[in-house]
Amino acid sequence: MEALAFVIGVVLMVVGLAVSIALHELGHLWPAKKFGVRVGQYMIGFGPTLWSRRFGETEYGVKAIPLGGYISMAGMYPPTVRQTQTPNGRTGRAGGGFFATMVQDARAANEETLIGGDDRVFYRLPVWKRVVVMLGGPFMNLLLAIVLFAILLTGIGIQTATTTVSALSECAPATASTECAPGDPAPPAEQAGIQAGDTILSIDGQAVADFAEASAIIQGAPGEELSLLIERDGQERTITVVPAAIDATAAAAAGDEIGFVGIRPTVEYVRQPIWEAPRAAVENVGAVAGIIWQLPVKVWDTAATLITGEERDPNGPLSIVGAGRLSGEVAATDAPILNRVAGFLSLLASLNIALFVFNLVPLLPLDGGHVAVALWDGLKRAWAKLFRRPPPKPVDATKLVPVTFIVVVALVAMGAVLILADIINPVSLF
Repeated sequence: MEALAFVIGVVLMVVGLAVSIALHELGHLWPAKKFGVRVGQYMIGFGPTLWSRRFGETEYGVKAIPLGGYISMAGMYPPTVRQTQTPNGRTGRAGGGFFATMVQDARAANEETLIGGDDRVFYRLPVWKRVVVMLGGPFMNLLLAIVLFAILLTGIGIQTATTTVSALSECAPATASTECAPGDPAPPAEQAGIQAGDTILSIDGQAVADFAEASAIIQGAPGEELSLLIERDGQERTITVVPAAIDATAAAAAGDEIGFVGIRPTVEYVRQPIWEAPRAAVENVGAVAGIIWQLPVKVWDTAATLITGEERDPNGPLSIVGAGRLSGEVAATDAPILNRVAGFLSLLASLNIALFVFNLVPLLPLDGGHVAVALWDGLKRAWAKLFRRPPPKPVDATKLVPVTFIVVVALVAMGAVLILADIINPVSLF
C-alpha cells in the first residue's frame, strides 16, 4: 500500500509539472496571438510527438519527454542576408567552424518560419509587446503558484497549536525534559479545574491567539497566580491557576525556572487571510533567487556529496527526479490525507516559483534572454532616435547561438548531476 501511494505521488508530480508547463506556454501563446503573431506549434514536452492536432494555423501536441515545452512563432529573429554560397547551393556553411555553422543553421530554421510578404512576425512587434509575450510564460507560473498557495493557506490552512486544551499532563515533572515519575504532583491545570475541551481566551486580561502566546505567558510566570478566562460549553468562566516552577533543562543547576501548568494544545488547520498567498509567493521567490544566483556552486557542492557521501543541503537545488521522490514520500507518509494534500500543494507551488525565477535569468534560450534581446533592441532604437540617426537594423540574436549552446550544455550538465544525486544521495523530508 505504501509503495502504491509513493507511485501515486510521483505520478501526481509529473501531471502537475505537465500542467505547469502547459500554462507556461499558454502564457506565451495567448499574447502572441493577441498581438497577431503567427504561431505554428504549441507543444508540451520534447522528443517524438505522441499526439497532435491542428486548430486553425496552429498545431497543438504532446511529446514524449515532459521536461519542458515550446511555441513556434514566426520570425523570432529578423531575416539575414546570405553572404556565402557553396557549390551545392547551400548558404552560410563555407568556413567559419562549428559555431559559425550553428549560427547559419539557426538562421535557416528561423527563415523557414517566414512567409514572403507576411508581417505577422515576432521581431516586428514593438519592444513592449515582445517583452509581454516572453514574460507571459513565467508570469503564468507565478500566478499558478499564488493560486496553489491560496488553496494551501486560505482553503486548507496552516497546522497551528490552538488555545483549545486537548488533554492534561499526567503530572508536574521536575524539569521540562523529563517524564513523570512516581511521587510527582498533579499538574496545576488539574488542581485548578481546567478540562479537556476548554478554550483559553485570555490570561491576566491579555488575549491569546494561539498556544505559543499562552505558553509564553505561563512560562514567564513560575509560582505566580494567573487568571485564565476560558470558554467551556459555550460559556465563559474565570479560573485561577498557579504555574509550577520547574527547571527548563535536565541540568537543574544550569537551567532557569519556567512556569508549567500541564496543558496540551489541540492542533488544527487555521485558515490564513487571502493576502498570505502572494506574500508566501514573494518569500519563495527570494529564497529561490538566492539558490539560482549560486546555482553552479550549489550543484558543485551537490556533486561533491556523491563522492564524500555527506548529507545534502535540504534547501539546495533538485531535479525533477528529486521533486518526484519528495512527492512520493509525501503521498506515502503515515499522515491524514489532508496533510498529504497540503504537502503536495506546497511542493508544486515551490516548483512553479522555481520555474518563474529560473526563466527570468537573462540568458538565451531562457525567456529572460529573449527579454534582454528585446530591451537591447529598444535601447538601440531609442539612442538612434535621440540623436536623429536612421533606425538601426533589428538585433540579430542568432549571433548569440554560440553563447546559447554553452548555456544549454551547462544546464544539461547541471541537470545530469542533480538527477544522479537525486537517485544516489536523495534529499528526504523524513
